[in-house]
Amino acid sequence: MSFREGHYFSLEDNKNSEQGQSSYQEIQISDISSNELSKLWRETLESGMHGVCFSLYEDGQKPGDIISEEQVRRRMKIIAPYTKWVRSFSCTEGNEFIPKIAHEYGIKTLVGAWLGDDPDVNEKEIEGLIKLANEGYVDIAAVGNEVMYRKDLTEEELLDFIDRVRNTIPNTIPIGYVDAYYEFSHRPNITAVCDVILTNCYPYWEGCPVEYSFNHMISMFESAKYAGQNKRIIITETGWPSQGGFLKGAVASNENAMKYFIDSQNWSKQNDIEMFYFSSFDESWKVGPEGEVGAYWGVWDKYESVKFGDK
Repeated sequence: MSFREGHYFSLEDNKNSEQGQSSYQEIQISDISSNELSKLWRETLESGMHGVCFSLYEDGQKPGDIISEEQVRRRMKIIAPYTKWVRSFSCTEGNEFIPKIAHEYGIKTLVGAWLGDDPDVNEKEIEGLIKLANEGYVDIAAVGNEVMYRKDLTEEELLDFIDRVRNTIPNTIPIGYVDAYYEFSHRPNITAVCDVILTNCYPYWEGCPVEYSFNHMISMFESAKYAGQNKRIIITETGWPSQGGFLKGAVASNENAMKYFIDSQNWSKQNDIEMFYFSSFDESWKVGPEGEVGAYWGVWDKYESVKFGDK
């Protein structure tokens, strides 16, 4: 997910949303040393995440490349001790191995079909999701990711895909659609057919300074929660880059990435919020679509080493 013009961080809106949302006290990075922050980050990771987004591609790879089962298995083994759930974004080109191998490790799966503007690709993705679900590898099905933002499909086309999946997989599997928090208020027809609201919440991409990011992320979650009324709400992506520059007031740095990880993880645990952190590994190919910062969202670096704390 990248910056969306028109959705900027507002300090006034942030102040208005601070009251009554959480009793969690965020850390003040100015009060502790870099070594102490790194140690706290590592302790937070060791205590476990609810979920993490699976990064498929090594250096030199990109979407469209066929990824081997061995590569997926190697990376799954690395993250398995730290997460209960894993999220995948596609059901083709090796992504289909992710939910299968995750279940071998006892990890639950949020499996996505990547939909775009190519009808042939969409057909393969939907059929792949249906197949995985009927084989028992899907715990939550996500039909599309930010399709409305990209304008790759019409709302009616997306609704048809959701309906098709619903009619062909076990009714015990919740179905949803992934997009930014505000889309669920703007598109009530989509929200209405989702069993679960799957929302992406990125203070960084709205240019939010890190000192306000925690409350801003909570306000994003609350917006999606309000739109979904009594439906289950899952944060499907949130994170902070460790390097790569800045966007308005949001600065990518090791310290800011550690702070955001610690605060978001502790808040989600204390409030029983289902959250998938973005992302597991740094991926170099994202420099293209998102600029330099796109390559540095991982908990692990591109060499598959944990970024902070004792190695």
